[in-house]
Amino acid sequence: LSTFCWLLLLLLWLLGTQPEATIRVFVVPHSHLDVGWLHTVQGSTQAYVTTVYTSVVEDLTRNKQHRFIIVDQEFFRLWWDGIASAKQKVQVRQLVDQGRLEFVLGGQVMHDEAVTHIDDQILQLTEGHRFLYETFGIRPQFSWQVDSFGASATTPTLFALAGFNGHIISRIDYDLKETMQQDQMQFVWRGSRSLLAQQEMFTHQGVSSNIPLLLSKGFYWNEKAVFPDPPWDGMYPNQTVPVTLSNIQRYANTLSYNVRKRAPWFLTPHILWPWGCDRQFFNASVQFANMDYLMGYINKHVSQFGVLMVYATLSEYFQTLHSEHEPVQVRDHRDFLPYSSDMFHSWTGFYASRSGLKGLARRASALLYAGESMFTRFMLAPHRFLDRAWGLQQLQKLRWAVSEVQHHEAITGAHTPKVSDMFVGRLNNGMHGVQKLMSAIVQDRFPAHTGAPRCLEPGGYVAVIYNPLAWTVTTIVTLTVDFPKVSVTDESGHPVPAQVQNSKEMPSVYDLLVLTTIPGLSYQYYVIKPSRRAKGDTQVTEATMANTKQFGRRPRRHDSSVGRRLVHVENDCYTVSLDKDTNLMQSIWERQSNQTIQVTQQFMEYEANGDEDQGPISDNYVFTSSETAKPAWETVGMEIVEGELVTEIRQYFYRTVNDRDPTYTVYSRLARGPPGADGELLCHRIEQEYRVGPLELNREAIWRTSTNLNTARVLYSDNNGYQVQRRAYKHHENNIARNYYPMTQSAFIQDRQSRLVLLSEQAHGVSSQGSGQMEVMLHRRLLIKQQWALSVNVTLNDTSVVHSVLWLLLGPSTLTRDLGQRSGVALQHRPVVLIRELSETARIHPHPQHQEAVTLPPSIHLQILSIPGWTYNSNHTKHVKNLRKGEAGEAKAEFRRVLLRLHHLYEADEDPVRSQPVTVNLQSVLQGLGSVVSVEERSLTGTWDVSTLHRWRWPTQEPGYLRGNSSHPSLHPGSFTITIHPKEIRTFFIYFKER
Repeated sequence: LSTFCWLLLLLLWLLGTQPEATIRVFVVPHSHLDVGWLHTVQGSTQAYVTTVYTSVVEDLTRNKQHRFIIVDQEFFRLWWDGIASAKQKVQVRQLVDQGRLEFVLGGQVMHDEAVTHIDDQILQLTEGHRFLYETFGIRPQFSWQVDSFGASATTPTLFALAGFNGHIISRIDYDLKETMQQDQMQFVWRGSRSLLAQQEMFTHQGVSSNIPLLLSKGFYWNEKAVFPDPPWDGMYPNQTVPVTLSNIQRYANTLSYNVRKRAPWFLTPHILWPWGCDRQFFNASVQFANMDYLMGYINKHVSQFGVLMVYATLSEYFQTLHSEHEPVQVRDHRDFLPYSSDMFHSWTGFYASRSGLKGLARRASALLYAGESMFTRFMLAPHRFLDRAWGLQQLQKLRWAVSEVQHHEAITGAHTPKVSDMFVGRLNNGMHGVQKLMSAIVQDRFPAHTGAPRCLEPGGYVAVIYNPLAWTVTTIVTLTVDFPKVSVTDESGHPVPAQVQNSKEMPSVYDLLVLTTIPGLSYQYYVIKPSRRAKGDTQVTEATMANTKQFGRRPRRHDSSVGRRLVHVENDCYTVSLDKDTNLMQSIWERQSNQTIQVTQQFMEYEANGDEDQGPISDNYVFTSSETAKPAWETVGMEIVEGELVTEIRQYFYRTVNDRDPTYTVYSRLARGPPGADGELLCHRIEQEYRVGPLELNREAIWRTSTNLNTARVLYSDNNGYQVQRRAYKHHENNIARNYYPMTQSAFIQDRQSRLVLLSEQAHGVSSQGSGQMEVMLHRRLLIKQQWALSVNVTLNDTSVVHSVLWLLLGPSTLTRDLGQRSGVALQHRPVVLIRELSETARIHPHPQHQEAVTLPPSIHLQILSIPGWTYNSNHTKHVKNLRKGEAGEAKAEFRRVLLRLHHLYEADEDPVRSQPVTVNLQSVLQGLGSVVSVEERSLTGTWDVSTLHRWRWPTQEPGYLRGNSSHPSLHPGSFTITIHPKEIRTFFIYFKER
């Protein structure tokens, strides 16, 4: 035994004296260029962006060992289209061909992952990929999501569908990162619990978006950007000491120490080392010269430092890693939200920062969605007047504006006021152009001067209502009229159910509510004119007038007693009971389950600390609250407007007893639709519209719904409108803020009998701070006294009044899970109303025009129908050949190619009927648009033919039989029939027979 012990000690001593294995460091130079944060796009381009690309291209052309990656495409496109010389363009093409300049991610921007909708993520990724493919014939294969504030489980699924082979994330919860540093910093992420291995993604959890932050002030040598213009003499302020013979040992010690410290977190000795940060490499030759000197010194002393450093692109790093065949762990569909950088900095405030911009961005996206399909339908049919190039240009402007606002410093509200004005201006301009396009299409389709002229009395309107969804939609459309006696007729002259009521916004006008049923991708045409019906005349049908009941103002109760004087509002699905002593909701009875749920709703506020000297603060990014929310009102006024179609509850919340104007308003509607399937979605929702603000300083406003459901504070909220995450309440020192989550489209709470769902038209923050409770953060106004925020003007003194919409669904889970998915889509894409006044020579009722509907099964959502106008040949070999011959630049927009994307809305186990695979014959479904002659299945962004897309398969630590199938169910050549499985997103190019 003693001999064995001596031998063992000798062996251990010998092992300890051996040099450690050399760590190979892949240095990936990059520059993080935010599309709108502290400066506008124009200001950033002028001050430093131009010099980044110009100096990097110049340096890489001279130095063959250097590498560089470019991430977002907006700035690069602006440089390429408007600044780069012909010589520089040749150099870029050579560098790309050599693999030394690499485009990663490739979207127009690096989008936020918490508050962006899946449709908008796909749009911005598609816009960037289209530019890269048309210009260079390349398709990015690796992501670079290093600065989004948390990581969504939707992202790996989308990136897999786009053809990516590796995914980089960075910002995750500080305590989770510490746990993962054991052996989970690289893993295969199965972001969808329905798709599993079919769309899994190898994911690398990086250290930071740059070289570790503790080094950031000492390892950037290309000086500091100057705004608004570069210095005239080229001399920038420099805060970093260059690498010299006297200090290189210190630099090398610091860098190699940090490398060795992080190496154990990964499974192989290959370490990814991003080198770059905000606005870096705008003087690339200086930066690279210092890096060369330092890396060369370390490489000459490998035995001393244990580190070997090489310049690399992201492809070179991932290729080396993949060749190791090292099995990694599998992560399921859980996300990395919310993100906390430390205990008291929970980045959950941005879920509601600049709420008005979030709403405008989603409304712009919805208008673009409708405009795309309307333009496509119009171009595929015989038409007369429209300039198709002009029409495409209007869509392209709004595509650009919607894409850029998805940036992680944009839609999050984490930017300066001047940048906010830039985004709002571009969105409004883009929306105006698409509205003009849609009006032009309607003018062509329903010309104002056809047929025999008829004299009309003034004040009439024509309303053309377009349904952009590929389902029949029954809904109430609200218009504004100047007259209380109204007749509404369809294009055949038949009366239409309608209701007139006093306007909820302006006392001098009236709200006209019209019940309409519109087939998929179709129009309804209505004539609205003042009624001149004589007494006793039964020939003219007028819209019914609603009755308004006033309930006065009631003070806030400071006890929990239940009122006994109730007033009831009902439709065929719900009965809402309101307490006349408080003017608040008391309960909702749901017909199908015959259940009454106690429901109260009120506006409340968190009082924020904005002064860093007084403790942890709330700012544009961070929400911090040490106290629970308090009611934000002292009295409530109420009106009930009751009509044959709709009953509307109007509640006005006053901050003080003496206030003349309410700080908060909510309008809740119950509609009475037609019986049967057409009216099902309309009946089973309570539409709630809010007016919030102006807030007092340092207030964060919420709408809290409290019920008697036994939920144990478990919340369910969505990832980007794609899938749902279960959010169990977690106990932290910063309890309130760290239990807030993003709500892009939906959230719900439930017990064994009932589920309460809130659907939103825009992103908010959502939380369940108590059992049976759900609160939505609607608005924030902060006076931030923090040195950094004040120095760069990233402030949130938002004095606006926020307008927002939520739909409430209540019932057994069997009902709400069926209706919830379709209702969420219906809220995002409500019918578009186009109004024009009746001219004196207009024909009141045109001949009804035949239009064939486009109708998909209820489980399948038409995610996009568009003529993108791309110029590239869909055959990759031919496209690359055209690029080499220089013919691609002369190619014209292809108007025969239609982009179609279909999305199965349901999870595999969500509903016994809706969760089944759905088989669709595209030729049959799309016959209302024209005759389909061929179909190509493409990758998510359109650049790959899926039959040629072969993604890498990464080894995992799970048994092979558990992995399942990773192949993509592609379309058979010459076939038009596809089967779409739960949660699948399938993308196609459709070619129609020319008319």
